[in-house]
Amino acid sequence: MPKEVIVSPNAPKAVGAYSQAVRANGWVFLSGQIPLDPKTGEIIAGDVAAQARRVMDNLGAVLAAANSSFDQVMKATIYLVDMADFPAVNAVFGEYFPGDIKPARATVAVLALPRGSRVEIDMIALG
Repeated sequence: MPKEVIVSPNAPKAVGAYSQAVRANGWVFLSGQIPLDPKTGEIIAGDVAAQARRVMDNLGAVLAAANSSFDQVMKATIYLVDMADFPAVNAVFGEYFPGDIKPARATVAVLALPRGSRVEIDMIALG
């Protein structure tokens, strides 16, 4: 099964031993994104809703680079430092999936996320 690395110049560069996404057998596996500004590499300012929106925009850029889209997302995992942020993140997440069919999803509380982020999201999509 050949693998293809997906790279978007419109999402933060991978800074470790991982790829923004990998495609195999018609599936695209997107690494977790945190709310980094792709131009500066810094965490964006703002509340958790602003952070979630930046995360989703970063994921959207990677999906586009894979010739996929939010319509093709089958599974997402949301990681939150504080479960009290769930309603705000859930509202932003829902803006990107307006149709009747939403992806499967899990939300997990974690002790901490890279660079002090309050939210991280990864996805699996067709592509």
